[in-house]
Amino acid sequence: MTVQEPAPRPAGAAASADASIPGEHPPGRSAPGRALLPSLMFTALTVSVISTLGAPMVPTIAREQHVSLSAAQWILTVTLLAGAVAGPVLGRLGDGPRRRGAIQGALACVFAGSVLAAVAPAFGLLLAGRALQGIGMGLMPLAISVARENLPADRMRSGISSLSITTSVGAGLGYPITGVIAQNLDYRAGFCFAAVLSAAALVVVTRVVPRGSSVPHRPLDVVGATLLCTGLAAVLLALSQGVAWGATAPATLTCVVVGVVLLAAWAVHALRTRHPLVDLRLIRNRAVLAANTTALLMGVGMYATLSLVNLYTQVPASAGYGFSLSLTATGLVLMPLSLGSLTANRVASGLVSRVGLLRVLPLGALVVTVDLALLALWRGHLGVLILGTFLLGNGVGAAYAAMPVLIVRNVPASETGSATSLNQVLRTIGGSVGSAAISAIMLGYTPAGGSVPREGAYTAAFLLTAGISLLGVVAAVVLPGRRGRSADAAGTAAPRAHRPVASGGAVTVGEVSSGGAGAVVGTAATDSGREAEDGS
Repeated sequence: MTVQEPAPRPAGAAASADASIPGEHPPGRSAPGRALLPSLMFTALTVSVISTLGAPMVPTIAREQHVSLSAAQWILTVTLLAGAVAGPVLGRLGDGPRRRGAIQGALACVFAGSVLAAVAPAFGLLLAGRALQGIGMGLMPLAISVARENLPADRMRSGISSLSITTSVGAGLGYPITGVIAQNLDYRAGFCFAAVLSAAALVVVTRVVPRGSSVPHRPLDVVGATLLCTGLAAVLLALSQGVAWGATAPATLTCVVVGVVLLAAWAVHALRTRHPLVDLRLIRNRAVLAANTTALLMGVGMYATLSLVNLYTQVPASAGYGFSLSLTATGLVLMPLSLGSLTANRVASGLVSRVGLLRVLPLGALVVTVDLALLALWRGHLGVLILGTFLLGNGVGAAYAAMPVLIVRNVPASETGSATSLNQVLRTIGGSVGSAAISAIMLGYTPAGGSVPREGAYTAAFLLTAGISLLGVVAAVVLPGRRGRSADAAGTAAPRAHRPVASGGAVTVGEVSSGGAGAVVGTAATDSGREAEDGS
């Protein structure tokens, strides 16, 4: 992706930036070195691989733990739920001088969860281990913030895009790795592998990532974290178990009402508190709103598709459909997701420089929609499933590469962590909803006393997720508005004029902040008034 040349720093700015955190490497210097971006990408890939680690083993775990397929699907859902809350919590804990400590703490939780899942004698403890592993999914916003503060301007934009697609790349790599280990040993060996991987990431972070941040420390919103986590859990429980309980059963209705009330209370609290866990006020900018809405809807499509293809390829031959593949073969079918994501990142780089971010975003969502419709209607050949996972990687990779750059372009530098945390939260919430919805559909199409759903479950699920992804296309096209698209086209065509840095540390058009917050590419609001104006 093309990057605007950073404006010269005012006199004395370098000294102030260098001294912002004692003992730290100033932004753009070689002390974090060439190893910083690869180290961040390795860490992000590690947590992405681990977060999807249990998904290919859902049928195996259901059989060995003597639970239903829909219950076993919670080893993915609970991981995504933990990741949704961990993102903004880690973002807040990572403000100030303890950013590396926050990353180390999260990786330590992932390591502990991997060990617990590997030795868990009961399904409940296995879920607890998977929840601890999900905390690592919250590291992405921190990794993006580290990249923004420490990478030189000519590498920052491509670095952020590369970090953003590690979610889909890691998922594609995690499936075949899991398959090989679990098939030749057992599913517990897969979690042992996760423990080794997370320990390696912890060593890398300790050696390479700078200790602190130039962003001032802000208090953790404990009330907001509690409301968000509890509300999401209640809604997801109703969604996944509503078929078994009954749509009008007291347990289902109670979960729905409690979840909605708690989430509404969280939203009100976030808008009123001075330091919210997730700053919902940032979505006043319509371009940011478009990126976040699309993230939520595409998260549903991505994780639902991964679950559906994984389950469909492992359906036993006695069911009369599916492919009855081994874990290793299933992993290989899903591996093109990584290749598609990497391909899309390169293609998106060229497209952004020609047509702008706000056109790449709906294009990625459209590819996912077409892919899901294809899988709903034609999935009788293994080659179609392989093509489907490759197209999924292309669509998700293009959209996910555009989202963080679009957000960084449209928010003040001091709010980058909160804004990217919100986007990551919505991606993960979408994934949680998709995973829980698949559980409900599979359960609804499973005959009484049976363990394998009818084939119509897959058709219904693919069509539902295709419709949801189509809503993502509509959101990406409609929400930015005419002014947002015009500004995006103007920013693509030519660099804007240099403007001085606003007080308060916000980064302006096409320049590098002298306060240590790093570079921003394109248009960023210089204050809340400008941000509201751009969003109108």
